[in-house]
Amino acid sequence: MSTLPIAVLNEHPEWQKRLYAELTRRSIAFVELPLHDHFFDPSKRERAYSMVINRASPSAWKRDHESAIFFGQAAIAYYESTGARVVNGTPAYLLETSKALQAMLLAKLGIGTPRTLVANSPSSVLAAADALEYPVVVKPNIGGSGAGIVRFDDRTSLDAWLTSNTTFGIDGVVLVQEFHPAQDGHIVRVEMLGQRHLYSVKIYPDSSDFNLCPADICQVTPGQPPPAATPTDFEFCAVAPAKKLRIERHDEAPEVVAAARAIMAEAKLDVGGIEYLTSTRDGRRYFYDINSLSNFVRDAEEIVGFDPTKVFVDWIVEELAKG
Repeated sequence: MSTLPIAVLNEHPEWQKRLYAELTRRSIAFVELPLHDHFFDPSKRERAYSMVINRASPSAWKRDHESAIFFGQAAIAYYESTGARVVNGTPAYLLETSKALQAMLLAKLGIGTPRTLVANSPSSVLAAADALEYPVVVKPNIGGSGAGIVRFDDRTSLDAWLTSNTTFGIDGVVLVQEFHPAQDGHIVRVEMLGQRHLYSVKIYPDSSDFNLCPADICQVTPGQPPPAATPTDFEFCAVAPAKKLRIERHDEAPEVVAAARAIMAEAKLDVGGIEYLTSTRDGRRYFYDINSLSNFVRDAEEIVGFDPTKVFVDWIVEELAKG
């Protein structure tokens, strides 16, 4: 195994505590590279880290770390170029930071996903919505933690929102998507480690929107954007939740695991969570979100019977042993 340390690339240390604790417990040397306050020298070609674990989140803009999202693209590519093993490297990160790319990937694989159109102006959003069936949701291409998703039940409410809203997120791109209420009031999150299905859980959100954060879930009011977050605001974060939401282990269907494996392979994801629901509209299963940043489930040992962070670190050790 290499004597070089591991690097953890992130801008939200609160989400890394369990990983750091497990690495420390096993005496695995690591350093933290904060994406919102970091630099690298492209001319330096020698490898400084045995592995770089990408833990960057597209919700960084909610913590005044907007630059970290785009800086992360360059930083990940740089560490890959030095020969470091990057966990969830460039293809995975590009997917994480573009819901449009996620929709394209699901369509390419022929996996059921809500009807989705990609737009970038008020007129194109209206035209896209007119081609769909209401209710619809408008999602920023770079969101994270459910940020900025708004539901509309008719064209009048959408038109009013567009009249008062002049921004479409940090890259100006939005998805206009048919909204599918979930049967039995829950969605399912499928956690994967490569081609290995770790577990699935049912999550019962307080609202009817598709708003899940990397840990478990973030809460919003239907028809309204979520509250603005600050670097210390965890009221809407399941890592330190103000309200515990109902989460249950779910025995996964073989066809869902097969779909998740196909998504992981196509996206070149090392670790991730994939979300789907069964629609009350037509009874069909729809996949709608692919997360390369996974903090696993809260209260994991109680809910799924083991600690997935320990399994993740087992995998890290195995990857390092491969050289």
